[in-house]
Amino acid sequence: MNPSVIKEQFPILHQEINGHPLVYLDNAATSQKPVAVIEAVKRYYEWENSNVHRGVHTLGSRATDAYEGAREKVARFIGASSTKEIIFTRGTTTGLNIVASCYGPAAVHEGDEIVITQMEHHSNLIPWQQLALRTRATLKYIPLQPDGNVSLEDAEKTITDKTKIVAMSYVSNVLGVVNRVKEIAAIAHRKGAVMVVDGAQSTPHMRVNVQDLDCDFYAFSGHKMCAPTGIGVLYGKKALLEQMEPYEFGGEMIDDVGLYESTWKELPWKFEGGTPIIAGAVGLGAAIDFLESIGLDEITAHESKLAAYAMDRLSQIEGIKLYGPRERKVGLVTFNLEDVHPHDVATVLDASGVAIRAGHHCCQPLMRWLEASATARASFYMYNTEEDIDRLAAALIQTKEYFG
Repeated sequence: MNPSVIKEQFPILHQEINGHPLVYLDNAATSQKPVAVIEAVKRYYEWENSNVHRGVHTLGSRATDAYEGAREKVARFIGASSTKEIIFTRGTTTGLNIVASCYGPAAVHEGDEIVITQMEHHSNLIPWQQLALRTRATLKYIPLQPDGNVSLEDAEKTITDKTKIVAMSYVSNVLGVVNRVKEIAAIAHRKGAVMVVDGAQSTPHMRVNVQDLDCDFYAFSGHKMCAPTGIGVLYGKKALLEQMEPYEFGGEMIDDVGLYESTWKELPWKFEGGTPIIAGAVGLGAAIDFLESIGLDEITAHESKLAAYAMDRLSQIEGIKLYGPRERKVGLVTFNLEDVHPHDVATVLDASGVAIRAGHHCCQPLMRWLEASATARASFYMYNTEEDIDRLAAALIQTKEYFG
């Protein structure tokens, strides 16, 4: 793959910020969108715009075909066994909340356990925290190793016969750690628990097969993988989804409505109440086509090289502290510059046209574990290059000089 050629397909990247060519290194927050995705959404609104599943006219048929065609692409992309296991949502947060709200209360009771880790994004922490409070269950954390990894031995000790749900990010949005969710899912299943995976940071950057992982639920967002904002996916094993009550009630998700009781559509539509995110699904389908045209394995290899280069390049800067392991990680580097607040670092870098993220990254418990109030993070994607990292390093040296 040639990142310079790929970059040509992303219009937003060809601009100057504060008089400098833009270097976009905030891909863990959201990725940029290629022409193919922009054009797919534009074509939908110009040629197919209608509501789905309802109208018998031509536009309604086109919209339905486009929407359900995107569902088929998603099912193939993540290795689901059926499109019935693919629910369109607003994003990872909504998907995880559906599991916590619709599966959790029936599965978790007083005295039971829910197991997560300290590295979780708030979207994969607060829903389980609230479920534990409502059901009087115990919320437990698998301890982290000094480099931020989770050991299988610690997982085995923490997950017990009382555990009903194990929830974990496949990839940490701060440390870049790739967790061993397949092995941990096997441990969870041996103990009688289900495995919930936050796939927000894994799906855009590596090949995912939910059947191979044998996870029970898997949630991810489209906007981090070149698709529009406001579209995401919840995968769930069919048998579990069939047991669950809907998340929202109203139009589109019903079968028959009476005065005093109603019945629901079959999967997956019983979880998609109201007018769905049609254009977002169309954009997600186009994004999947785009990613597959490049190759997920090629993207993974490219980002791994960038992450290794960034770790080496930034470690040469005096006064910088790097977080997370050097091995088995996805393309990002998290750091702090001695005696300079990360927000100040990000502000000075922006003056040089370099866009990074600064803050607690929706991971406040992990920040406390790192003994940092906040960190700076540079995250990479297929269109980034080693020259971008050189620009980052040069801007960090300038930041040091600026703050003395």
